[in-house]
Amino acid sequence: MTESFINARPATVMRPPAPPKKWTRSRVVGHLLVSLWIALLAGLLVYLYSAWNPELIQKYGPTYLAGLKTTIGLVGSSILLGALISVPVALGRMSKNRIASSIAYAYVYFFRGTPLIAQVFLFYYGLGSFKPQLEAVGLWTFFREAWYCALLAFALNTAAYQAEILRGAVRSVSLGQWEGAASLGISKFVTFWKVILPQALIVALRPYGNEIILMIKGSAIVALITVYDLMGYTRLAYSRTFDFQAYLWAAIIYLILVEIIRHIWDWLERRITRHLIR
Repeated sequence: MTESFINARPATVMRPPAPPKKWTRSRVVGHLLVSLWIALLAGLLVYLYSAWNPELIQKYGPTYLAGLKTTIGLVGSSILLGALISVPVALGRMSKNRIASSIAYAYVYFFRGTPLIAQVFLFYYGLGSFKPQLEAVGLWTFFREAWYCALLAFALNTAAYQAEILRGAVRSVSLGQWEGAASLGISKFVTFWKVILPQALIVALRPYGNEIILMIKGSAIVALITVYDLMGYTRLAYSRTFDFQAYLWAAIIYLILVEIIRHIWDWLERRITRHLIR
């Protein structure tokens, strides 16, 4: 009796069926919006198929690839340079020194509070009016090139945003990390670089990805200062053909590039935070 009682299997409990979902107003609106986007996508595909121009692709396709390389190079260089600049700016924002904190705050306030296109114009057109002074100090060879002006403007702009991202991420690390390192006799410099910063970068990973995507989309403005990036060659192709497909293909390339960055960043986030998964 006892053995049969121990070996007896518990009766399976059948869960009640899920209640049917009601067609609420929000659900109806959601389905309508999804249907609208599907219809727009289908219309776009039909248009691209019907208006396919092999001569346009054959003639301007290589220039689009060259412009895409320029865009990737410009954005990548500005992101890396901005990351280097953002570290001392973030430290200045967190500093107890009022002078350093005020300078860092003014820098971040200016570059985050003004449009990126205005900053590009200031460096390209504004500094160009100081040609004699720049020649005297040997900087005219740098500022006469539109690509370098765009690189400097982009780097300083993204450095301001990255500094705030880094500052917020460092603030998110608990003070117990600092106290624990201090109790072990570790200096503040080593604590920041070896303990605090790695944890802060995990928190800042997603905002950094958003910043890269914003920079990729914002990089199209350099076409206004004669930099032949992807948008620059797109404007050139449209000015010679007056074919709307020129801008449409550029938009598709930008979309594909953003999606690639997004998936790479998702993979990095899963890889770096795999020890946090419970």
